Amino acid sequence: MGMAPIVVHPPLGTGGRRVTARGQILGLAYSDGGVIEFLRRAGLPDGEDLLEDPSWVKWHGGRAHHYEAA
Repeated sequence: MGMAPIVVHPPLGTGGRRVTARGQILGLAYSDGGVIEFLRRAGLPDGEDLLEDPSWVKWHGGRAHHYEAA
């Protein structure tokens, strides 16, 4: 299986998680809503469903859906 095109990176020390799509930075999310908005802007309107699909989204470091400072 190939790598998921969306990566939610580990929580930062200041809070929030960097979100990338195929290596391009989409932004810094502080909630699932932020990630969904970045995915919508990237042309993926069903972003909410994609958050739980490991073939689309890979959560690195920390727990999935956890955005507080590390």
